[in-house]
Amino acid sequence: MKAKHRLIIAVVVLGLLMTGPFVVTSLLVWLDMKEAERSMLTGLLLSRLPVGTMMTLFGFVIGVLVLHKLFKQYVEGLLRMAETLRLMLGANRNFRVTIEGPPEVMQLAQAANDLAQQRDALMDDVDAQIATAKASVEEEKNRLAALMSELAQAVVVCNLDGRILLYNNRARLQFKALSQGPTSVAGGALIGLGRSIFSILEKGQIEHAREVIHQRLVAGKTAISNFITTTRGGQLLRIQMVPVLATSGEATEASMSGYVLTVENITRSIEEEERRDQALHTLTQGSRSSIGNIRAAVANLLDYPDMEAELRERFLHVIDDEVAKRSQVIDQTMSQFSDAIKTRWPLEDILGIDIIAAAQRRIDDKLKLPSKTEEMDDALWIKADSFSLVFALVCLASKLQDHYDPRELRFRLTSSGKLAYLDLIWAGPAMSSETFYTWEMEAMQIGSETSPLTLRDVIDRHGGEIWYQREKAAHRAYFRFVLPVATPEVEQDQEERTRGKGRPEYYDFDLFKFEDKSIDLDRKLSELTYTVFDTETTGLEPSNGDEIIQIGAARIVNNRLLRQETFNQIVDPEIPLKPESIPIHGITEDMVRGQPNIDVVLPAFHEFCEDTVLIAHNAAFDMRFLQLKEDRTNIRFTQPVLDTLLLSAVVHPNQESHKLDVILERLGITIGKRHNALEDALATGEVFLKLVKLLEDQGIVTVRQALEAAEKTYFARVKY
Repeated sequence: MKAKHRLIIAVVVLGLLMTGPFVVTSLLVWLDMKEAERSMLTGLLLSRLPVGTMMTLFGFVIGVLVLHKLFKQYVEGLLRMAETLRLMLGANRNFRVTIEGPPEVMQLAQAANDLAQQRDALMDDVDAQIATAKASVEEEKNRLAALMSELAQAVVVCNLDGRILLYNNRARLQFKALSQGPTSVAGGALIGLGRSIFSILEKGQIEHAREVIHQRLVAGKTAISNFITTTRGGQLLRIQMVPVLATSGEATEASMSGYVLTVENITRSIEEEERRDQALHTLTQGSRSSIGNIRAAVANLLDYPDMEAELRERFLHVIDDEVAKRSQVIDQTMSQFSDAIKTRWPLEDILGIDIIAAAQRRIDDKLKLPSKTEEMDDALWIKADSFSLVFALVCLASKLQDHYDPRELRFRLTSSGKLAYLDLIWAGPAMSSETFYTWEMEAMQIGSETSPLTLRDVIDRHGGEIWYQREKAAHRAYFRFVLPVATPEVEQDQEERTRGKGRPEYYDFDLFKFEDKSIDLDRKLSELTYTVFDTETTGLEPSNGDEIIQIGAARIVNNRLLRQETFNQIVDPEIPLKPESIPIHGITEDMVRGQPNIDVVLPAFHEFCEDTVLIAHNAAFDMRFLQLKEDRTNIRFTQPVLDTLLLSAVVHPNQESHKLDVILERLGITIGKRHNALEDALATGEVFLKLVKLLEDQGIVTVRQALEAAEKTYFARVKY
C-alpha cells in the first residue's frame, strides 16, 4: 500500500476515534431513556449542537495537522532515507543521507552515513585488491586494443553475425570519408560498435570469403581470403579477411568466433595505374615505326653520300619530323607522370621553423651560401610536403646564387589568419618579372639533382601562392611563399577523447556474444542497443511554431555509453531565434545560418538511431518536435522511447524533483556544459545506465516492464 493511501486511512481512523465513542454512548443512552427524557435531551443537545460540532471539527483539524506533520517527518522521511540508502548501495555510493527531521530520524541518518563511510573504506580496499589481480589481464587487453586502434591501416573486427566488435581510427576516418546519403550530414558513417558490417560491405562477398576460409582451414592451409568490392559511391576497396579462432580446439570453421577485415581504398591507386599504363602505351605507340623511319633515312644518307641535295634534304626532314614527334610524346608523358607524382605527395603538419632549418642546412651543404633568420614565429605550424618545399627553396637559392651572387640569404616566417608567409630574402639588384616567371615555370634543378616538377607545381600542390617583392628602403628583395596554416585536427580528436576516459571506445570484445538486433521489448534492459538524444530549440512551445536548432545523440551498446559514436548537428530553424533563449543554449543566429535545415538533418538522425530504443529526458517534449515534422519530412520514429524523467520517478517516488540537474547530482554524475544537445544527451545516457541497476532492484528488468512502470507515474500525464 502506498504511503499516501495509509495517510488517508489514518485520517479516517482519527475521525472515527474522535466521534465514534460519543456517538455510540449517545445511542446507548438514547435507547435506555423514556420519551420525556428523550425530548428534554433533544432540546438540550440541539441548543448546544453548533458549539459541540465546532469543537469536534477544531479538534479534528488539529489532529489531522499533527498526524500530517508526523507522517511527513517519520513516514516520508524514512522512505526518502530508504531511497537514498538504495542509491548509496548501487548507483552512487558517495551519496549521503541528509541529516534532517526529528531527533530520532537524524540519529538514524547519521548512523546510516557512518555505516556507508565504513562500507566505502572496505569496498575501496576490495577494489584495490581486485584491480591488482586484474592488472595483467587488463594490460594485455589494452595492448591489443591499442595495437588495433592505432594501426595506420583500416581494421574492422566482426562476429559471425557481422556485428562490428572493433574498428580503429583509420577505419572510422575511411568510412566517414566514403559515407554518402543522410548520415554524412553530421559527419558520421554507419560504422559503429554493434552495427552491421553489411550496411557497408556486400554481405554476399563476406559470406563467400568465409567459405574460402572454411575450405582453406579444412585443407590445412593458411586461413586468409582477399576480395575487392565497391562501395555505394563507386569506390574500390581491397579487403583481406582472417578468422578469429577459439582459443581451444582445432582450427576449423566451426571454431571461428569472428573475423578481422583489413580494408584498403585502392580507388586512387587503380586510377593512377591506369593513367600510368596509358602514358606508357602512348610513349611506346609508334616508336618502332618512327625509329624504323629514322634508321632508314640515316642508312640512305650513309650509303649514298653523293645523293642529290634535294633528296638529302628530304631524308633530313624525315629525321627531324620523327624526332620532333617523339620529343612531343615524351614531353606529354613526363607531364602526366609529373601529375601522378604530385598526387602521391601527402601534406602533413610540420613546424615552419623545421622547414626553414632543413632548407638552411641544404643551402649551406650544397651552395656554401650563408643564411640567417629574422622575425620567426616559432610556434607556427603549416601543412606542407616538406621535401618538395625544401627542394623549391634550395632551387631558388641556387638560381639567386647563379644570377645575382648574394652574400647571404635570410628567412622570415610570419602568419596572418589561416595563411603562413615564408620569405626568402636577399640583397641585390631588382629582378624582372619575366625572369621570375621563367624560374617559376622551369623544372627545378639543384646542381645534378633534378625534379620533374616546377616551382608552380609545388605551390599549386600546397594550394598556396608565391610572388616576388622589393623592399626599396632596405635595398633588398624577397620571394614570399603563401602556405596554409595547419588545421589543428588533433584538437577535435582531443575533444572527443575528453568525453571518455582513456583510449577511444572503438572496441568491445564482449560483443562476440552479441546476437539479434531486433527490438524485443521482453529482452533485458542491459542487452539492448539505445540511442540517447536531446534537442535544443528556439523555445518551449513546439505547437506554437518553435523549431529545433540542434540535435545531439550518442549510442549505448552492450551497456556502455559510446562517447565517440555521436550525432551532433546544428539545424537552421528558418525562423529568427528568440533573444531570451540564446543565453541558455549559446547558439546564435550566425551559428545556425548556412546549416542544413530539418528536412536534411532529420533523415540523417533517423538513420543514426535505426534499430535502437530511443532515450531522452522529458522525452515527450523532444518527441513532440519530431512528431510535428513527420508530414513535412515523411520521417517517423516508431521505435520505443524511454524517458529518464519517468524512470527516475519510478525508482525515487518520494523525491521532490526529477529535473535533470537534480538527478545528475543525486546520481553523482558531472556534466561539462548544460543545455548543449550532445552534452545533455551524454549525461542522460549516464543517468539511464545507473537507473537500469535501480530498476532491476525493483524487479523491472525488461523494456516492456520499464514502459509500463513509467506510464503509471504522475509525470506521464504531461502533454506538449
